[in-house]
Amino acid sequence: MASGSIILGINAYHADAAACIVRDGKLLAAAEEERFRRIKHWAGFPSQAIGYCLREANIDLGDVTHVAVNRSSRANFFRKLSYVALKQPSPRLLLAKLQNRRQVAKIDDELDRLRGGRPFTGAIEYVEHHLAHLASAFYPSPFREAAVVSVDGFGDFASAAWGSGHDTALSLDGRVLFPHSLGIFYQAMTQYLGFPHYGDEYKLMGLAAYGNPSCRQQVEKLLAVRGDGSFALNLQYFRHHKDDIAYEWQSGEPNCGPLFSHALIDELGPARSPDAPIEDRHRNLAFATQAVYEDAFFHLLNTLQRGNGHTAIALAGGCAYNSVANGKIKDRTAFTKCYLQSAAGDAGGAIGAAYAVWHRTGARTAEMTHALWGPSFTHAELAALLEDRSAVIEAEACRVQTIDDEKELVSTTARAIADGLVVGWFQGRMEWGPRALGNRSILGDPRRADMKNILNLKIKRRESFRPFAPSILREAVADWFIRDDDVPFMLQVIPIRPERRSQIPAVTHVDGTGRLQTVDRASNPRYYAVIKAFSQLTGVPMVLNTSFNENEPVVCRPEEALDCFLRTKMDLLVLGNHLVRRGDAQ
Repeated sequence: MASGSIILGINAYHADAAACIVRDGKLLAAAEEERFRRIKHWAGFPSQAIGYCLREANIDLGDVTHVAVNRSSRANFFRKLSYVALKQPSPRLLLAKLQNRRQVAKIDDELDRLRGGRPFTGAIEYVEHHLAHLASAFYPSPFREAAVVSVDGFGDFASAAWGSGHDTALSLDGRVLFPHSLGIFYQAMTQYLGFPHYGDEYKLMGLAAYGNPSCRQQVEKLLAVRGDGSFALNLQYFRHHKDDIAYEWQSGEPNCGPLFSHALIDELGPARSPDAPIEDRHRNLAFATQAVYEDAFFHLLNTLQRGNGHTAIALAGGCAYNSVANGKIKDRTAFTKCYLQSAAGDAGGAIGAAYAVWHRTGARTAEMTHALWGPSFTHAELAALLEDRSAVIEAEACRVQTIDDEKELVSTTARAIADGLVVGWFQGRMEWGPRALGNRSILGDPRRADMKNILNLKIKRRESFRPFAPSILREAVADWFIRDDDVPFMLQVIPIRPERRSQIPAVTHVDGTGRLQTVDRASNPRYYAVIKAFSQLTGVPMVLNTSFNENEPVVCRPEEALDCFLRTKMDLLVLGNHLVRRGDAQ
């Protein structure tokens, strides 16, 4: 592709709408629409994320040469026709899918609208959903050759795809087509266990550690593996392939109706109501769901590895957020190296589509070593906000301090964490992807057994079975975890060394694992310095890191960070070089 290429990648009319800008193969900006709209997993056209990306790149939409969309109505077209002819699904189901397809087809109208009615003159490229996922995994990876796998719910009539990457070339060698899906299996069981919201699968994953295998044979009836590495649902237990499932993908929070059938209730018993107590049966079903998912996932990976011989693998798709399974790849397969970029799910399809278009003729893109591709704010903007809100800050018995000396700022923050304070940490560019990775984070002391309860009481108010994550200095990983791995995006769960677990109870899950984030000086110098200072104070080279939010998307702007601080019982807010401290926080 010629120099001067500017590609706008988008994920639109699906959950986690997002946008990015790639100029001459270099990623300049990327963000999810939810951060601007303040609605979790916002689905629709990502106009505000597009606006941010254009501003960050200092360009107008008219300067964009290509728009890359991670959807293609042509993908698997004849398989779709064949399925409709043979299976005759609900007319309302077909109508809903047709309406969504029409929305995607009107992207040119949305682009014209963003230009104030002037026609968009660049090319619009539609990239098959799973090819975009594969591109989002392989091209930002450090690998020149690798197996590449995408697993999710559905996209373009497929739920999984796999292939190989070699330098700038990417093959798509196999697929699992509708109606079979590991993502649907996991989502249906998540709904059944009383977690109905889009994206709640991480709750089942956390709950699974509290269960035992007693329900495994029952859950195994739902899913079978095939000799070619693929998998198949026992469709009697599911509804998505025949009934009109209530989906909402446009201009708001995504919603999905129940995916499981009455046959599943007959097999497993009554579904749990969201407000009902969690019983041992629910814990054991969560354990079994995770175990059956892992069996199918590793069957696919092992079959692929035997076929192509690669030792490196790059993963994407919504199921790539199953950090428990990801952490076992080296134990249960012959792959020795694994890469996941920070937005492995559908939002990441935006950069995947852009990279797929670029790599048709362009040179290999650079490795993504950090996730800091979102908005940032100047010292003057932060100071102006605090001045404008000074009366509200004072009314809440808070005081503001500015520390321009870097070492003093870092040491003050580290001391506050070591003293047991809950610290809101707002710095630099916002993270790309669902994880707070040290720029939009709430930090705590991992040594305190009561820190989880403190966080839930003061801010989070979330289920007690959900673990908090450690951010650890990269050079200290081998001394605290059983493997010395790079996990920069918090997408793998790894066992903590048994002798270390009692030292960091706040970030040690009930099964002795931690969903770690490795932090190095080059990727985030200030965050690294805080953890280093905390280590020098305590002998523990990590801090507890959870997302800066309160039942909302992770904060994007400083106004949202300040509002979250003021309405919760957070002790200290570090907003750039400014500290906002509650009166009783020393």
